[in-house]
Amino acid sequence: MEVKKRSTPILPWMRSPVDVNQFEACALNLVPSLDPRLTVLIIDFFQVRLEVALDKMGFSSLFPVQVAVWQETIGPGAFERDLCINSPTGSGKTLAYALPIVQKLSTRSVKCLRALVVLPTRDLALQEGLRCRFLVRLVQVKEVFAAIAPAVGLSVGLAVGQSSIADEISELIKRPKLEAGICYDPEDVTCELQSSVDILVATPGRLMDHINSTKGFTLEHLCYLVVDETDRLLREAYQSWLPTVLQLTQSNEESLFPLANSFLSSTFGSLKTIRRCGVERGFKGKPHPRLVKMVLSATLTQDPSKLAQLNLHHPLLMTTGKRRYQLPEKLESYKLICESNLRPLYLVALLQELGEEKCIVFTSSTESTHRLCTLLNLFGDLGIKIKEYSGLQRQSRRSKTLKSFREGKVQVLVSSDAMTRGMDVQGVRNVINYDIPAYIKTYIHRAGRTARAGQAGRCFTLLHKYEVKRFKKMLQKADNESVPHYSVPSSSIESLRAAYNSALGKLKETVESEASRKRKFGSKHKYNTLMLGCIEVTTKWIGAVQK
Repeated sequence: MEVKKRSTPILPWMRSPVDVNQFEACALNLVPSLDPRLTVLIIDFFQVRLEVALDKMGFSSLFPVQVAVWQETIGPGAFERDLCINSPTGSGKTLAYALPIVQKLSTRSVKCLRALVVLPTRDLALQEGLRCRFLVRLVQVKEVFAAIAPAVGLSVGLAVGQSSIADEISELIKRPKLEAGICYDPEDVTCELQSSVDILVATPGRLMDHINSTKGFTLEHLCYLVVDETDRLLREAYQSWLPTVLQLTQSNEESLFPLANSFLSSTFGSLKTIRRCGVERGFKGKPHPRLVKMVLSATLTQDPSKLAQLNLHHPLLMTTGKRRYQLPEKLESYKLICESNLRPLYLVALLQELGEEKCIVFTSSTESTHRLCTLLNLFGDLGIKIKEYSGLQRQSRRSKTLKSFREGKVQVLVSSDAMTRGMDVQGVRNVINYDIPAYIKTYIHRAGRTARAGQAGRCFTLLHKYEVKRFKKMLQKADNESVPHYSVPSSSIESLRAAYNSALGKLKETVESEASRKRKFGSKHKYNTLMLGCIEVTTKWIGAVQK
């Protein structure tokens, strides 16, 4: 008897989403309220500086998702509802929430922490290379805020654990100036500690560190909470950061989270925040000012139990179309059928056809990434610069590689899923799935590295014949019924066979040399341990291919 899979019930407010595709891009000088006095030719100084800052970032107009969010925040919506934004990668979600938050906070005269942006922790899965991806994503979000916030007198901080907590505290907390020779009461000094930032971009773990131990760090004045990449953040508890933040922004008279209350009392003792309980826009008994929440993802969860953790206030779902999974509008998808054991040949032939166009090649693991990149560089002079980007490398090396890729010194980046989310590199024309992604979510995030910000892009997926059916079924979830076949000339494949066989032989020698070197230095360091595992897998792969 066939057991039917239970379907997850859809929450009522998710059944009638706002389609952001109905909004048109809008030139900056025409955005309502961005500069309200342009019509009477009296230019507000702060607003002009904000527009100039955006222009320096390369923005001349707002994208549809940014216009839609602007309308629900600064426009008629006026932040009356919490927003859930489900939009493809590269559609401009970061600026969509950064711009209205900066606009709203521009009138503040007292500096204190009023906006908090939380992204997944960088230590989520080191072996898959996700640590470097999350770190880069965090820095990118901070850079977007930092590009526009100073224009209106706001400052932005970063708390990710990359530096020591003492260094972060010195950046986040402003200490009073003490005169020499005078005795001060420690409690008086603590009371005078103030926030140095208006906006903070943080990981859950480091956020909890500051809540728990940093004197002067408070969420008492927090007005905006942004949960970026929500699906991943809600997947794990992450040290109970969410109930902690929600509890610390509730009024003392009322707690909507009794479990969080007990957790806080046992963990943080008397740590509390003070908020007035009053009437806000007709909703009695709600804390005032209300903590406004904005949650975002390219693959937003529909699980009611997960969304309930956010305690959303009259939530409004904003999405692109009716489908949950959306691909970039100007993305062209292709499939390339490969013969068994000749996939590297097809990849090289494809790369040669693409020429010097900036390209990211995705594999299924760090081992495959290292093996493939090494093999490609042993083919001889292909006329393109190819580099590896994975968790097998140290952070300094990854940063250097990414910088070279951004500057065009490297044309091809071979990566595992370290770059599938959030990372924005301009000018990536092509994405190649060397290994078929296991899930539609992974395909969407991989493909989202190209066709960003309204630009055109292509995504090629290399397949064996037996993978075609699964690939087709997977893309149907994103309303992509037909993926055209892309072929490379058979003459190109044949011309590369000799170089391929030679490269395999060199790869075996390279792997043996790496193994000897790593064993000589031992496996105490985590990178050596990972590399030794990679070498073992590569050795087995070479043996299988050469049979």
